[in-house]
Amino acid sequence: MKKILIACIIPLLFACSAKESEKDVNKAEQLKNYKTELSALKAKISDLELEIRNTNQDEEKINVVVKKLTTSKFEHYIQITGNVEADKNITITPETGGNIISINVVEGQKVNKGDILGTLNTSQIQQQIDEIKTNLELSSILFERQERLWNQKIGSEVEYLEAKAKKEALENNLAALNAQKEMAIITAPFSGIVDEIHQKKGEMAGPSTPLAQLVNINRVYVEGDVSETFLNAIKAGGNAQLDFPAINFQTKAKINRTSNVINPANRSFKIRINLNNANHMIKPNLISVMKIKDYEVLDAMVVPSIIIKKDFKGNYLYIAKKENGKMLAEKVYVDVSKTYNNLSMIESGLTLGDLIITEGFSQVVNGALISTK
Repeated sequence: MKKILIACIIPLLFACSAKESEKDVNKAEQLKNYKTELSALKAKISDLELEIRNTNQDEEKINVVVKKLTTSKFEHYIQITGNVEADKNITITPETGGNIISINVVEGQKVNKGDILGTLNTSQIQQQIDEIKTNLELSSILFERQERLWNQKIGSEVEYLEAKAKKEALENNLAALNAQKEMAIITAPFSGIVDEIHQKKGEMAGPSTPLAQLVNINRVYVEGDVSETFLNAIKAGGNAQLDFPAINFQTKAKINRTSNVINPANRSFKIRINLNNANHMIKPNLISVMKIKDYEVLDAMVVPSIIIKKDFKGNYLYIAKKENGKMLAEKVYVDVSKTYNNLSMIESGLTLGDLIITEGFSQVVNGALISTK
């Protein structure tokens, strides 16, 4: 039975193998055909360009505008979106629980550090304080008498130590209650503006319940995420241009800090830019567009990006060249290094002094007769 199965399977395996081989042959043949067609297409293009080049002098000239290629400064910027944060922007919560008996500020009010924002009910704590004060007064008298007796070698040391311990325990309890009472007075930890009040008089407050939002935006900072690709290009101390579209405001500033950790979720690192904001024009959570220079060449060959086209050979543009007394358009292939702000830096393919066709380039082909301006 096994021999019969093997005898049936082997021909099937050979058949599958033959089909795979046939597919590979077909792919190779298809690739060969494509290459042949491409070569034929290139030949046709060359013939057409040559035919245009050899047209008679009566051919209608194409009006173009040319510009002599010179060196100029090329700058490349990266652009990221940043978010504004306030240096001091906190939610204030009471350190202890209690009923709110007063709120001493209103939204939008300026306060100084230490100003009272609100108070909680402390009547129960005050009762405990009064009780301990009474006990402490009696305990102090007993301790003083016990101390005089002990100094006269009268009485036992245990009685003296017990009186002392009781007095000190009451003093500690009184200090703790006074501290707890002070916690019921909610004060501003820094000078700023009360941006929002979350609770009302009569409500219960506590450490887990926000009472108010206090913000100081005299100084703000902008944070943004930069791709790890630019890790070596962006350093603390570098320049940045910031644009706040919502308020139509632009400014320049130094990069204060770059993060030392790469975020594994988006492969980026944070940068921070501190800003003075005395007029309070820049608000927290405002969006900022940050432009940071990562590349600069002082003497670069720069052309408008719009004049660069692309075909199966690569990037090319047209220059004006005199040949046999006629001004012709010549197709030149170029290597583009970087592109920014509609300008491209040319690495190779052009020579200083070449006449670059900047207008009318879409109407010419290689060898077309042109009239330059």
